[in-house]
Amino acid sequence: MESKSKDINWRGVDLNLLVAFSALMETRSVTKAAAKLSIGQSAMSHNLSRLRLLLNDPLFERQGHQMIATQRAIELSSTIENILNLVMTQVLRPDDFDSQHYQGTFRIGLTDYAELLFAPALFDAISRLAPKCQLSFCNVDRHNYINSFNDKNLDVVIGSMTDLPKELESQYLYTEDHVCLFDQSATGLTVPVSLARYIITPQALVSPDGKLASPIDNQLQEQGFKRHIALGSSNFLTIRHLLKDRNLLCVVSRLMAKIDIFNDNLTQCKPPVDIPDFHINMLWLRRNSTHQRMEWLCQIVSETVSERVASLREKSEAR
Repeated sequence: MESKSKDINWRGVDLNLLVAFSALMETRSVTKAAAKLSIGQSAMSHNLSRLRLLLNDPLFERQGHQMIATQRAIELSSTIENILNLVMTQVLRPDDFDSQHYQGTFRIGLTDYAELLFAPALFDAISRLAPKCQLSFCNVDRHNYINSFNDKNLDVVIGSMTDLPKELESQYLYTEDHVCLFDQSATGLTVPVSLARYIITPQALVSPDGKLASPIDNQLQEQGFKRHIALGSSNFLTIRHLLKDRNLLCVVSRLMAKIDIFNDNLTQCKPPVDIPDFHINMLWLRRNSTHQRMEWLCQIVSETVSERVASLREKSEAR
């Protein structure tokens, strides 16, 4: 197979030649074929000469005012029409993405935060609209998400990443703020929590990189204060389990405090220190932006995240 491929004059293969062949088969006339393709008669004659050389066959022979197709041309006709049809429908004008019949895999990169908040809703929405697909959630963070696009073949990433490289596109989804979360009975704290009580209460810290400090500590140090961090964990669920019945306080995003997997009625309130809000974005590779499958997925992810955020915020206001 390899030796035969090397024998083919690929430089002489031109899609326009197949279009010319199709026009000649339809009109059986160099003049009419040239008019059909809006090119000069000499150009069409040149195309026919190239076709004859490429395919090693006369293809069309003049009899009176008509060009008669050879047996080789007749045999090639249906194949060339199929090729041109495939190029037109699958390459130049692909059909709209059909989610109902799609059997491929969607790969979504999620931070721990995004996975806890959105994985169930994303599964429900995507599997309902694309019932034959497979869905893969991949854990990412701000350190590895760029490489993960290629290493894990990710379609989109959801997280609070900033300073994006030029190969990525992004869409803003929403802005998140923070709350203090604690067991009021175990800590003895009342709302609002004062700065003095905040500092002396043992604190749990969600720390993806294992550090037992955050920008909050720098802010407190500038004011001459220091808080007591008793525990750090990269896993929010671990810390969330520990807050119940323990003298611990943790600063978390407001929506994380509202997820449905716990029913322990912890108290939340505004922190006594200024903590910047953060933006949640959806990211994808710029080179895939115009693919209909990607456009469909980005739309579904955006709509699903927006609905989930609105639902959690409505729950928060109701309480």
